[in-house]
Amino acid sequence: MHIEFRHLRTIKAIHDSGGLARAADQLNITQSALSHQIKGIEDQAGVELFVRRSKPLKLSSSGMRLLAAAETILPQVAALEAEFEGLVAGKSGRLHIAIECHACFEWLLPVLEEFRKAWPDVDVDIRPGLAFDALPALRKEEVDLVISSDPEDLPGTDFTPLFDYEPVFVAASSHPLAQKAFIEAKDFEGETLITYPVDRERLDVFSQLLTPNKVEPKTIRQVELTAVILLLVASNRGVAVLPDWVVRQVRYNSDYVTLPLTETGITRRLYAATRTGETNLPFMAHLIRLARKEAVKLQRN
Repeated sequence: MHIEFRHLRTIKAIHDSGGLARAADQLNITQSALSHQIKGIEDQAGVELFVRRSKPLKLSSSGMRLLAAAETILPQVAALEAEFEGLVAGKSGRLHIAIECHACFEWLLPVLEEFRKAWPDVDVDIRPGLAFDALPALRKEEVDLVISSDPEDLPGTDFTPLFDYEPVFVAASSHPLAQKAFIEAKDFEGETLITYPVDRERLDVFSQLLTPNKVEPKTIRQVELTAVILLLVASNRGVAVLPDWVVRQVRYNSDYVTLPLTETGITRRLYAATRTGETNLPFMAHLIRLARKEAVKLQRN
């Protein structure tokens, strides 16, 4: 027995319209072709699908079983076709994001809030658990976009620049270092450095300043939330280095001081890493534009 989608559509059309003539019009075929198709289905099934000599034409018990299958299968097929059409048109898809930048949550969430309104059919998720195996996860298609400040020359991977930022030193306004014009590596030697709970090679203060200068803080205290880091800094429990868009909220607060790292400052760049061929998908390109716009807004505030 070989049942095709057209057979299911035929059974449903006859049931819904109540007759061969109307069903033939609905299916855009002749009544003769429809009758031939019905006979072919019955020959394959080995059962009668309709109660003969009934007006209007009625389905037999076997026909009702086939109708039930049609009413289950056809909507699923239609939904799948619509999903595939959306993928081809770039209107739908999956956007699972891994973040190598812990502070990026505060910048990215407003971006995703605006994104979901424009692309309601895109499945969006943030995968923080993959944060530090993010690029291998991208290649394995476990995630679709990685926010990273460390581009690599990887086959099949695009690194699209998002924006530049400056890691800045944050301390209580009463801290002895608050009087300096800028902060040097040696200034951290006697300090408690409050950081996010990530590997030090992923922290700008280490990769760009302390490690190259072979300087170690007195102690390191790891804290998950930015608000708690700032609370501890204001209480003179330590100092921190945070991206400029994070410290915008304390820049004009008399409890804090923010200072550049080194006399010339340090500039870093964030990238969106995507699989080659998916970078220009409409929803992916739109997310990148929104990310750039939100970063500019945060840095200007």
